[in-house]
Amino acid sequence: MTDLILRGRTLSFLRWPDNAEDYGAYAYEEDGGLLLRDGKIVAAGAYGEVAATAGEGVTTADHRPHLLLPGFIDAHAHFPQMQVIASYGAELLDWLNKYTFPEESKFTNPQHGRRIARLFLDEMLRQGTTTVAAYCSVHKASAEAFFAEALERDMLVIAGKVMMDRNAPEAVLDTPQSGYDDSKALIAEWHGRGRGLYAITPRFAITSSPEQMEMAGALAREHPDLHIQTHLSENHAEIAFTQELYPWSRDYTDVYDHYGLLGQRSLFGHCIHLSEREADAISDAGSVAVFCPTSNLFLGSGLFDYQRYRTRPKPLRIAAATDVGGGTNYSMLRTMDEGYKVIALNGEKLNPLASFWQLTRGNAEALSIANRAGTLVPGTDADIVVLDSAATPGMRLRMETVGTLAEELFLLQTLGDDRAVAEVYVAGRPAKSTLGSSIN
Repeated sequence: MTDLILRGRTLSFLRWPDNAEDYGAYAYEEDGGLLLRDGKIVAAGAYGEVAATAGEGVTTADHRPHLLLPGFIDAHAHFPQMQVIASYGAELLDWLNKYTFPEESKFTNPQHGRRIARLFLDEMLRQGTTTVAAYCSVHKASAEAFFAEALERDMLVIAGKVMMDRNAPEAVLDTPQSGYDDSKALIAEWHGRGRGLYAITPRFAITSSPEQMEMAGALAREHPDLHIQTHLSENHAEIAFTQELYPWSRDYTDVYDHYGLLGQRSLFGHCIHLSEREADAISDAGSVAVFCPTSNLFLGSGLFDYQRYRTRPKPLRIAAATDVGGGTNYSMLRTMDEGYKVIALNGEKLNPLASFWQLTRGNAEALSIANRAGTLVPGTDADIVVLDSAATPGMRLRMETVGTLAEELFLLQTLGDDRAVAEVYVAGRPAKSTLGSSIN
Protein backbone atom coordinates (compact mmCIF):
# COMPACT_ATOMS: atom_id res chain seq x y z
CA MET A 1 0.00 0.00 0.00
CA THR A 2 1.20 3.52 -0.81
CA ASP A 3 2.21 5.60 2.20
CA LEU A 4 -0.28 8.30 3.12
CA ILE A 5 0.09 11.32 5.39
CA LEU A 6 -3.00 12.82 6.98
CA ARG A 7 -2.53 16.48 7.82
CA GLY A 8 -4.68 18.39 10.28
CA ARG A 9 -5.06 19.18 13.97
CA THR A 10 -4.30 15.88 15.66
CA LEU A 11 -5.74 14.99 19.07
CA SER A 12 -5.44 11.84 21.13
CA PHE A 13 -5.67 11.07 24.83
CA LEU A 14 -2.97 9.77 27.14
CA ARG A 15 -5.14 9.23 30.23
CA TRP A 16 -8.42 10.30 31.88
CA PRO A 17 -8.71 14.14 31.84
CA ASP A 18 -9.53 15.43 35.32
CA ASN A 19 -10.95 18.72 34.04
CA ALA A 20 -11.25 20.87 30.93
CA GLU A 21 -7.81 22.42 31.61
CA ASP A 22 -5.99 19.10 32.08
CA TYR A 23 -3.50 19.69 29.27
CA GLY A 24 -1.32 16.78 30.33
CA ALA A 25 -4.10 14.31 29.55
CA TYR A 26 -3.82 14.61 25.79
CA ALA A 27 -1.47 15.11 22.86
CA TYR A 28 -2.42 17.87 20.44
CA GLU A 29 -0.68 19.24 17.35
CA GLU A 30 -2.03 22.39 15.72
CA ASP A 31 -0.39 21.33 12.45
CA GLY A 32 -0.11 17.60 12.91
CA GLY A 33 0.65 14.67 10.69
CA LEU A 34 -0.07 10.95 10.74
CA LEU A 35 1.92 8.66 8.49
CA LEU A 36 -0.08 5.58 7.49
CA ARG A 37 1.36 2.43 5.99
CA ASP A 38 -0.15 -1.03 5.52
CA GLY A 39 -3.13 -0.20 7.71
CA LYS A 40 -1.04 1.09 10.61
CA ILE A 41 0.05 4.43 12.01
CA VAL A 42 3.83 4.46 11.65
CA ALA A 43 4.54 8.05 12.73
CA ALA A 44 2.62 10.80 14.49
CA GLY A 45 3.56 14.33 15.52
CA ALA A 46 4.17 17.72 13.97
CA TYR A 47 3.47 17.63 10.25
CA GLY A 48 6.95 18.81 9.23
CA GLU A 49 8.64 16.08 11.26
CA VAL A 50 6.29 13.37 10.00
CA ALA A 51 6.71 14.50 6.40
CA ALA A 52 10.50 14.41 6.78
CA THR A 53 10.25 10.87 8.11
CA ALA A 54 8.18 9.81 5.11
CA GLY A 55 10.55 11.16 2.52
CA GLU A 56 9.65 12.31 -0.96
CA GLY A 57 6.77 11.13 -3.10
CA VAL A 58 4.36 10.34 -0.30
CA THR A 59 0.70 11.24 -0.81
CA THR A 60 -0.78 13.79 1.61
CA ALA A 61 -4.47 14.22 2.44
CA ASP A 62 -4.76 17.75 3.81
CA HIS A 63 -7.68 17.95 6.23
CA ARG A 64 -6.84 21.32 7.76
CA PRO A 65 -8.43 22.96 9.72
CA HIS A 66 -10.28 19.83 10.85
CA LEU A 67 -9.50 17.68 13.88
CA LEU A 68 -8.02 14.20 13.45
CA LEU A 69 -8.86 11.78 16.27
CA PRO A 70 -8.87 8.02 16.71
CA GLY A 71 -12.05 6.53 15.27
CA PHE A 72 -14.97 6.32 17.66
CA ILE A 73 -15.75 3.05 19.42
CA ASP A 74 -19.29 1.87 20.20
CA ALA A 75 -19.30 -0.72 23.00
CA HIS A 76 -22.84 -2.10 22.65
CA ALA A 77 -25.27 -2.16 19.71
CA HIS A 78 -27.80 -4.52 18.11
CA PHE A 79 -27.37 -4.60 14.37
CA PRO A 80 -30.64 -6.54 13.74
CA GLN A 81 -32.64 -3.70 15.31
CA MET A 82 -32.12 -1.07 12.59
CA GLN A 83 -35.75 -1.26 11.55
CA VAL A 84 -37.17 -0.90 15.07
CA ILE A 85 -35.24 2.19 16.10
CA ALA A 86 -37.73 5.00 16.88
CA SER A 87 -40.59 2.63 17.77
CA TYR A 88 -43.11 4.15 20.13
CA GLY A 89 -44.18 3.63 23.67
CA ALA A 90 -42.70 0.56 25.38
CA GLU A 91 -40.43 -0.25 28.29
CA LEU A 92 -37.76 -2.93 28.12
CA LEU A 93 -39.64 -6.24 28.35
CA ASP A 94 -42.58 -4.95 26.28
CA TRP A 95 -40.09 -3.49 23.78
CA LEU A 96 -38.49 -6.87 23.30
CA ASN A 97 -41.79 -8.70 22.80
CA LYS A 98 -43.53 -6.06 20.71
CA TYR A 99 -40.67 -4.92 18.48
CA THR A 100 -37.35 -6.68 18.90
CA PHE A 101 -38.22 -10.37 18.75
CA PRO A 102 -40.55 -10.04 15.73
CA GLU A 103 -37.90 -7.99 13.92
CA GLU A 104 -35.11 -10.44 14.72
CA SER A 105 -37.22 -13.33 13.43
CA LYS A 106 -36.64 -11.91 9.93
CA PHE A 107 -33.01 -12.99 10.22
CA THR A 108 -33.94 -16.56 9.42
CA ASN A 109 -33.43 -15.21 5.89
CA PRO A 110 -29.66 -14.95 5.29
CA GLN A 111 -30.14 -12.36 2.53
CA HIS A 112 -31.98 -10.08 4.94
CA GLY A 113 -29.15 -10.49 7.43
CA ARG A 114 -26.51 -9.61 4.86
CA ARG A 115 -28.43 -6.50 3.76
CA ILE A 116 -28.91 -5.19 7.29
CA ALA A 117 -25.32 -5.97 8.27
CA ARG A 118 -24.10 -3.98 5.27
CA LEU A 119 -26.32 -1.02 6.06
CA PHE A 120 -25.46 -1.12 9.75
CA LEU A 121 -21.70 -1.02 9.21
CA ASP A 122 -22.10 1.68 6.57
CA GLU A 123 -24.05 3.74 9.11
CA MET A 124 -21.37 3.22 11.75
CA LEU A 125 -18.75 4.57 9.37
CA ARG A 126 -20.97 7.48 8.35
CA GLN A 127 -21.07 8.48 12.03
CA GLY A 128 -17.30 8.16 12.57
CA THR A 129 -17.49 4.84 14.42
CA THR A 130 -14.74 2.50 13.29
CA THR A 131 -15.18 -0.24 15.93
CA VAL A 132 -18.41 -1.64 17.35
CA ALA A 133 -19.28 -4.41 19.79
CA ALA A 134 -22.42 -5.81 18.21
CA TYR A 135 -25.12 -8.32 19.04
CA CYS A 136 -26.29 -10.40 16.11
CA SER A 137 -29.59 -12.30 16.14
CA VAL A 138 -29.92 -15.88 17.39
CA HIS A 139 -29.40 -17.14 13.85
CA LYS A 140 -25.90 -18.31 12.96
CA ALA A 141 -26.26 -16.79 9.50
CA SER A 142 -26.72 -13.30 10.98
CA ALA A 143 -23.29 -13.48 12.63
CA GLU A 144 -21.76 -14.86 9.44
CA ALA A 145 -23.23 -11.91 7.54
CA PHE A 146 -21.96 -9.39 10.07
CA PHE A 147 -18.40 -10.74 10.12
CA ALA A 148 -18.33 -11.04 6.33
CA GLU A 149 -19.34 -7.40 5.90
CA ALA A 150 -16.82 -6.28 8.52
CA LEU A 151 -14.10 -8.28 6.76
CA GLU A 152 -14.98 -6.63 3.47
CA ARG A 153 -14.45 -3.22 5.12
CA ASP A 154 -11.39 -4.38 7.10
CA MET A 155 -13.08 -3.16 10.30
CA LEU A 156 -12.10 -4.07 13.84
CA VAL A 157 -15.34 -5.44 15.33
CA ILE A 158 -16.45 -7.54 18.28
CA ALA A 159 -19.63 -9.56 17.74
CA GLY A 160 -21.50 -12.74 18.46
CA LYS A 161 -24.77 -14.50 17.82
CA VAL A 162 -27.10 -14.22 20.79
CA MET A 163 -27.80 -17.39 22.75
CA MET A 164 -31.46 -17.54 23.88
CA ASP A 165 -33.55 -20.63 24.49
CA ARG A 166 -36.62 -19.44 26.43
CA ASN A 167 -39.11 -16.60 27.04
CA ALA A 168 -39.21 -15.55 23.39
CA PRO A 169 -41.02 -16.66 20.20
CA GLU A 170 -39.91 -19.91 18.60
CA ALA A 171 -38.42 -18.11 15.59
CA VAL A 172 -35.74 -16.51 17.77
CA LEU A 173 -34.86 -19.46 20.00
CA ASP A 174 -31.99 -21.89 19.90
CA THR A 175 -31.27 -24.69 22.39
CA PRO A 176 -28.46 -25.04 24.91
CA GLN A 177 -26.68 -27.45 22.57
CA SER A 178 -27.32 -25.62 19.29
CA GLY A 179 -26.36 -22.30 20.87
CA TYR A 180 -23.09 -23.83 21.99
CA ASP A 181 -22.46 -25.60 18.67
CA ASP A 182 -23.24 -22.54 16.54
CA SER A 183 -21.07 -20.31 18.73
CA LYS A 184 -18.24 -22.82 18.60
CA ALA A 185 -18.43 -22.98 14.80
CA LEU A 186 -18.52 -19.19 14.50
CA ILE A 187 -15.51 -18.84 16.77
CA ALA A 188 -13.57 -21.28 14.62
CA GLU A 189 -14.55 -19.52 11.40
CA TRP A 190 -14.42 -15.86 12.34
CA HIS A 191 -12.46 -15.08 15.50
CA GLY A 192 -9.16 -13.54 14.42
CA ARG A 193 -10.11 -13.60 10.75
CA GLY A 194 -9.30 -10.18 9.37
CA ARG A 195 -9.89 -7.87 12.31
CA GLY A 196 -12.94 -9.69 13.66
CA LEU A 197 -13.18 -10.74 17.32
CA TYR A 198 -15.86 -13.07 18.62
CA ALA A 199 -17.92 -12.38 21.74
CA ILE A 200 -19.79 -15.09 23.64
CA THR A 201 -23.28 -13.56 23.75
CA PRO A 202 -26.00 -14.93 26.01
CA ARG A 203 -28.63 -12.24 25.46
CA PHE A 204 -29.52 -11.99 29.15
CA ALA A 205 -30.47 -14.27 32.01
CA ILE A 206 -34.19 -14.06 31.24
CA THR A 207 -33.84 -15.62 27.78
CA SER A 208 -31.25 -18.25 28.74
CA SER A 209 -32.10 -21.31 30.80
CA PRO A 210 -29.69 -22.58 33.46
CA GLU A 211 -28.62 -25.24 30.95
CA GLN A 212 -27.76 -22.60 28.37
CA MET A 213 -25.94 -20.48 30.93
CA GLU A 214 -23.85 -23.56 31.68
CA MET A 215 -23.02 -23.80 27.98
CA ALA A 216 -22.05 -20.13 27.87
CA GLY A 217 -19.77 -20.71 30.84
CA ALA A 218 -18.25 -23.72 29.07
CA LEU A 219 -17.47 -21.53 26.05
CA ALA A 220 -15.86 -18.97 28.34
CA ARG A 221 -13.64 -21.63 29.92
CA GLU A 222 -12.68 -23.09 26.55
CA HIS A 223 -11.94 -19.66 25.04
CA PRO A 224 -10.65 -17.43 27.86
CA ASP A 225 -9.37 -14.82 25.41
CA LEU A 226 -12.85 -14.05 24.04
CA HIS A 227 -15.12 -11.21 25.04
CA ILE A 228 -18.42 -11.93 26.74
CA GLN A 229 -21.34 -9.56 26.26
CA THR A 230 -24.79 -9.52 27.84
CA HIS A 231 -27.27 -7.27 29.66
CA LEU A 232 -27.53 -6.51 33.36
CA SER A 233 -29.83 -4.48 35.63
CA GLU A 234 -31.43 -2.31 32.97
CA ASN A 235 -34.99 -2.24 34.26
CA HIS A 236 -36.75 -2.99 37.57
CA ALA A 237 -39.18 -5.48 36.00
CA GLU A 238 -36.26 -7.27 34.33
CA ILE A 239 -34.44 -7.56 37.65
CA ALA A 240 -37.53 -8.95 39.41
CA PHE A 241 -38.16 -11.50 36.64
CA THR A 242 -34.54 -12.63 36.78
CA GLN A 243 -34.86 -13.20 40.53
CA GLU A 244 -37.96 -15.32 39.90
CA LEU A 245 -36.10 -17.42 37.33
CA TYR A 246 -32.98 -17.81 39.50
CA PRO A 247 -34.37 -17.79 43.07
CA TRP A 248 -31.14 -19.18 44.53
CA SER A 249 -29.12 -16.14 43.40
CA ARG A 250 -28.18 -13.29 45.71
CA ASP A 251 -28.92 -10.82 42.92
CA TYR A 252 -28.84 -10.43 39.13
CA THR A 253 -25.03 -10.17 38.94
CA ASP A 254 -24.69 -13.35 40.97
CA VAL A 255 -26.36 -15.29 38.16
CA TYR A 256 -23.58 -14.39 35.73
CA ASP A 257 -20.93 -14.91 38.38
CA HIS A 258 -22.29 -18.39 39.18
CA TYR A 259 -21.83 -19.47 35.56
CA GLY A 260 -18.32 -18.05 35.22
CA LEU A 261 -19.22 -15.07 33.05
CA LEU A 262 -17.53 -12.29 35.02
CA GLY A 263 -14.05 -11.38 33.83
CA GLN A 264 -11.77 -8.76 32.34
CA ARG A 265 -13.42 -9.02 28.91
CA SER A 266 -17.03 -9.20 30.12
CA LEU A 267 -19.21 -6.33 28.89
CA PHE A 268 -22.44 -5.75 30.81
CA GLY A 269 -24.90 -3.47 29.06
CA HIS A 270 -26.72 -0.87 31.20
CA CYS A 271 -25.91 -1.68 34.87
CA ILE A 272 -28.25 1.09 36.01
CA HIS A 273 -29.66 -0.42 39.21
CA LEU A 274 -26.67 -2.24 40.73
CA SER A 275 -26.49 -2.81 44.46
CA GLU A 276 -23.22 -2.04 46.18
CA ARG A 277 -22.51 -5.77 46.41
CA GLU A 278 -23.03 -6.15 42.66
CA ALA A 279 -20.83 -3.17 41.86
CA ASP A 280 -18.11 -4.61 44.08
CA ALA A 281 -18.35 -7.98 42.35
CA ILE A 282 -18.08 -6.40 38.91
CA SER A 283 -15.16 -4.26 40.03
CA ASP A 284 -13.35 -7.21 41.62
CA ALA A 285 -13.70 -9.18 38.38
CA GLY A 286 -12.50 -6.26 36.26
CA SER A 287 -15.68 -6.44 34.18
CA VAL A 288 -17.12 -3.49 32.27
CA ALA A 289 -20.34 -1.56 32.87
CA VAL A 290 -21.59 -0.18 29.55
CA PHE A 291 -23.31 3.22 29.69
CA CYS A 292 -26.16 3.45 27.13
CA PRO A 293 -27.70 6.87 27.76
CA THR A 294 -30.08 7.23 24.82
CA SER A 295 -31.74 3.85 25.31
CA ASN A 296 -31.85 4.25 29.09
CA LEU A 297 -33.75 7.50 28.59
CA PHE A 298 -35.90 6.34 25.67
CA LEU A 299 -37.12 3.18 27.40
CA GLY A 300 -37.47 4.95 30.75
CA SER A 301 -35.06 2.54 32.40
CA GLY A 302 -33.20 4.96 34.67
CA LEU A 303 -30.06 7.07 35.04
CA PHE A 304 -26.63 5.41 34.99
CA ASP A 305 -24.56 6.95 37.81
CA TYR A 306 -21.39 7.41 35.75
CA GLN A 307 -19.35 9.54 38.13
CA ARG A 308 -20.23 7.53 41.25
CA TYR A 309 -19.33 4.26 39.53
CA ARG A 310 -16.08 5.77 38.35
CA THR A 311 -14.98 7.18 41.72
CA ARG A 312 -16.41 4.70 44.26
CA PRO A 313 -13.87 2.88 46.53
CA LYS A 314 -13.98 -0.02 44.10
CA PRO A 315 -14.39 1.84 40.79
CA LEU A 316 -15.97 0.27 37.73
CA ARG A 317 -14.48 0.11 34.29
CA ILE A 318 -16.94 1.98 32.08
CA ALA A 319 -17.63 2.01 28.35
CA ALA A 320 -20.20 4.06 26.42
CA ALA A 321 -22.50 2.89 23.65
CA THR A 322 -25.42 3.72 21.38
CA ASP A 323 -27.44 0.56 22.11
CA VAL A 324 -29.23 0.86 18.78
CA GLY A 325 -32.16 0.12 18.37
CA GLY A 326 -33.40 0.85 21.92
CA GLY A 327 -30.88 3.66 21.60
CA THR A 328 -32.13 6.51 19.47
CA ASN A 329 -29.09 7.52 17.45
CA TYR A 330 -26.20 5.82 15.69
CA SER A 331 -23.86 8.70 16.51
CA MET A 332 -21.44 8.50 19.42
CA LEU A 333 -21.43 12.31 19.47
CA ARG A 334 -25.18 12.29 20.07
CA THR A 335 -24.71 9.50 22.61
CA MET A 336 -22.25 11.50 24.70
CA ASP A 337 -24.46 14.58 24.43
CA GLU A 338 -27.26 12.60 26.09
CA GLY A 339 -24.71 11.09 28.46
CA TYR A 340 -23.70 14.56 29.59
CA LYS A 341 -27.33 15.29 30.46
CA VAL A 342 -27.77 12.02 32.36
CA ILE A 343 -24.65 12.75 34.38
CA ALA A 344 -25.89 16.30 35.04
CA LEU A 345 -29.18 14.91 36.35
CA ASN A 346 -27.12 12.89 38.82
CA GLY A 347 -25.56 16.13 40.07
CA GLU A 348 -22.23 15.97 38.23
CA LYS A 349 -20.77 17.34 35.01
CA LEU A 350 -18.59 15.48 32.53
CA ASN A 351 -15.92 17.72 31.05
CA PRO A 352 -15.59 17.72 27.24
CA LEU A 353 -12.11 16.21 27.25
CA ALA A 354 -13.41 13.28 29.29
CA SER A 355 -16.23 12.72 26.80
CA PHE A 356 -13.80 12.37 23.90
CA TRP A 357 -11.44 10.26 26.01
CA GLN A 358 -14.42 7.94 26.57
CA LEU A 359 -15.30 7.79 22.85
CA THR A 360 -11.74 6.83 21.94
CA ARG A 361 -9.12 5.62 24.41
CA GLY A 362 -11.60 5.06 27.24
CA ASN A 363 -13.74 2.66 25.23
CA ALA A 364 -10.64 1.00 23.80
CA GLU A 365 -9.32 0.35 27.30
CA ALA A 366 -12.71 -0.93 28.43
CA LEU A 367 -12.85 -3.32 25.47
CA SER A 368 -9.23 -4.43 26.02
CA ILE A 369 -8.20 -3.27 22.55
CA ALA A 370 -6.13 -0.17 23.42
CA ASN A 371 -3.06 -1.86 21.93
CA ARG A 372 -4.85 -1.66 18.58
CA ALA A 373 -7.40 1.17 18.64
CA GLY A 374 -8.44 4.32 20.43
CA THR A 375 -5.13 6.23 20.18
CA LEU A 376 -2.81 7.68 17.56
CA VAL A 377 0.20 5.77 18.86
CA PRO A 378 2.56 4.48 16.14
CA GLY A 379 2.08 0.78 15.65
CA THR A 380 -1.68 0.87 16.23
CA ASP A 381 -4.32 0.39 13.57
CA ALA A 382 -4.98 3.41 11.36
CA ASP A 383 -8.64 3.98 12.25
CA ILE A 384 -9.17 7.75 12.25
CA VAL A 385 -12.08 10.18 12.24
CA VAL A 386 -11.87 13.67 10.75
CA LEU A 387 -14.16 16.17 12.50
CA ASP A 388 -15.42 19.48 11.11
CA SER A 389 -16.46 21.80 13.94
CA ALA A 390 -18.17 24.19 11.51
CA ALA A 391 -20.13 21.60 9.56
CA THR A 392 -23.52 23.30 9.84
CA PRO A 393 -24.62 26.94 9.89
CA GLY A 394 -25.39 26.74 13.61
CA MET A 395 -22.01 25.21 14.36
CA ARG A 396 -20.20 27.81 12.25
CA LEU A 397 -21.92 30.62 14.11
CA ARG A 398 -21.04 29.17 17.51
CA MET A 399 -17.44 28.55 16.42
CA GLU A 400 -17.01 32.31 16.03
CA THR A 401 -16.96 32.55 19.84
CA VAL A 402 -15.10 29.33 20.66
CA GLY A 403 -11.71 30.03 22.22
CA THR A 404 -10.38 26.72 23.53
CA LEU A 405 -10.06 23.12 22.41
CA ALA A 406 -12.37 22.00 25.21
CA GLU A 407 -15.05 24.45 24.03
CA GLU A 408 -14.71 23.16 20.49
CA LEU A 409 -15.09 19.55 21.62
CA PHE A 410 -18.16 20.44 23.64
CA LEU A 411 -19.63 22.14 20.58
CA LEU A 412 -19.00 18.99 18.52
CA GLN A 413 -20.58 16.85 21.21
CA THR A 414 -23.62 19.10 21.64
CA LEU A 415 -24.40 20.05 18.03
CA GLY A 416 -22.46 17.51 15.99
CA ASP A 417 -23.78 14.49 14.13
CA ASP A 418 -22.80 12.64 10.95
CA ARG A 419 -22.48 16.00 9.14
CA ALA A 420 -19.56 16.87 11.41
CA VAL A 421 -17.73 13.73 10.28
CA ALA A 422 -15.78 14.94 7.26
CA GLU A 423 -13.98 11.67 6.61
CA VAL A 424 -13.24 8.33 8.23
CA TYR A 425 -10.21 6.12 7.67
CA VAL A 426 -10.37 2.39 8.34
CA ALA A 427 -7.06 0.54 8.36
CA GLY A 428 -5.56 3.52 6.56
CA ARG A 429 -8.10 3.76 3.74
CA PRO A 430 -10.78 6.45 3.30
CA ALA A 431 -14.14 4.90 4.15
CA LYS A 432 -16.88 7.51 4.49
CA SER A 433 -16.27 9.22 1.16
CA THR A 434 -16.49 5.85 -0.61
CA LEU A 435 -19.83 4.80 0.91
CA GLY A 436 -22.76 4.32 -1.42
CA SER A 437 -26.15 5.95 -0.77
CA SER A 438 -28.39 2.98 -1.64
CA ILE A 439 -30.42 1.13 0.99
CA ASN A 440 -31.17 -1.76 -1.36
